[in-house]
Amino acid sequence: MREQLTVVSYPGPDRSLKQEELSTGRAMSRRYRNRRIGEFLKELDLTEGRGTGVPKILRAMRDNGSPPPLFKFDEDHSYFATVLPIHPAALAAAADLGGNLGGDVGVRVTESVATLLQRLEGELTRQELQIALELGDPKHFRQAYLVPALAAGLVEMTQPDKPNSRSQQYRLTAAGKGIRRQGGAKR
Repeated sequence: MREQLTVVSYPGPDRSLKQEELSTGRAMSRRYRNRRIGEFLKELDLTEGRGTGVPKILRAMRDNGSPPPLFKFDEDHSYFATVLPIHPAALAAAADLGGNLGGDVGVRVTESVATLLQRLEGELTRQELQIALELGDPKHFRQAYLVPALAAGLVEMTQPDKPNSRSQQYRLTAAGKGIRRQGGAKR
């Protein structure tokens, strides 16, 4: 049973944002990538303003009694993932009904990630994974394969506290193994 909804966006947040600031709702970007676009969308009433999304998510989750959300991004700020845990009462109701809340809630596996899941056996380094996938460009591998798989919780680091370690390896999570058993990509 899926216990969370994960939303991933690329690229990640501005480098001025800090992980610890997000969980308190006090994160404010010091720079804006597309100021003109933001102002235009605000004039059309398609956005509320700058920096209102994270506090709104925190407030909504707290108000309905859900566990707090998790906000994740890597050291390079190449992605931004918001993990929204499903309310415990909804999980209990689904379990009572023998259901699973609709299966793969929020999981979208690209063909690239599906291929990575099929080729990842045991624990492999980045270089070994690239060889297994027959990919030469480390940047393309990272952006199209590894970062999305990590952000979706399908692959994990063997040394998460040392993401840039030379001996870092990657392995499938239980969710990744489940997707692989199902045959790969979900569209």
